[in-house]
Amino acid sequence: MLDKIISEDVDSIVVRIGKIGEVLETCKILVTGGAGFLGSYVCDVLNRLGASVVCVDDLSSGKLDNIDHLLENEKFVFIRADVSNFESDEKFNYVLHMASPAVPEEYKSRPVDTMKANSVGTLNMLEIARKSDAKILFTSTSEVYGDAKILPTPETYWGNVNPIGLRSCYDEGKRFSEALIMAYIRQYGLDARIVRIFNSFGPRMRADGVYGRVVSRFIDQALSGRPITVYGTGRQTRSFCYVSDTITGIMLTLLSDRAKGEVINIGNPRETTILQLAKLVKRMTNSNSKIVFKKLPQDDPRRRVPNIRKARRLLGWRPLIKLEDGLKRTIEWFKLRKGVSTR
Repeated sequence: MLDKIISEDVDSIVVRIGKIGEVLETCKILVTGGAGFLGSYVCDVLNRLGASVVCVDDLSSGKLDNIDHLLENEKFVFIRADVSNFESDEKFNYVLHMASPAVPEEYKSRPVDTMKANSVGTLNMLEIARKSDAKILFTSTSEVYGDAKILPTPETYWGNVNPIGLRSCYDEGKRFSEALIMAYIRQYGLDARIVRIFNSFGPRMRADGVYGRVVSRFIDQALSGRPITVYGTGRQTRSFCYVSDTITGIMLTLLSDRAKGEVINIGNPRETTILQLAKLVKRMTNSNSKIVFKKLPQDDPRRRVPNIRKARRLLGWRPLIKLEDGLKRTIEWFKLRKGVSTR
């Protein structure tokens, strides 16, 4: 049943990509961070479309469980390696650089690793793409906007980021990657695309201890009967985008000629407070957990909501999955993984 939920999501992504995805059947593709939450979905979609995939991941954040069903496939190769040390003489048609710690508690505890993945790691991937004459896609983040002053936030907004704060290893690391990519476009004519991802959620999210994103942490806490921890007053907002919508946006950006050289927001413009999310998860899991409040971390953005007009115009993309529907699928997956009855 766990596999069925993932397979249904992958099927829906392939359908939404349509005929544009057929070109991948004869392609060789490098995916960094391919054992991670989003990266493993990308590997599944590429495999379903018939592509030859080389997945690079050091498993510091990703999990082998996410891709173990692909390991026997002759068109899938897994290499355990750190992207900041990884080099290759192989030729690729596409490169997707998705490797980086992405959970605040994790990148705060591994700031140097985070910066290296988004500096040296990005440089290495750009060089591989340049030497292969490949198209490259970089998964950036809404964190580059910091505590945004313009909402919904368009790609033209330059950001409001603390360059020396606790989150700067991630925020500024991604901003540096974007600047480096634009330099390669201008100096070498590289075909590169950047997606800025807003708070994705779904099956395969980590929930181990403090290293879970807010959705997976709330679900895990609710199912385990532990207190649901909300930071600050819970009035801060996020825009939660279900994984199948996010991956569809990533793939369309990779494959669309109109996305060449572009930076595109991929997220759900529905804004939800963290407290609303906690109450929703508690209700949907029928949990008796108490909602408790803790001190708000430094530089935590007050609001986050994307302007997705560019994605609509260039890609014909918009999110289709409602928060409640995405949570239902995610909760079901977590219950099955924990061996909890889904009735």
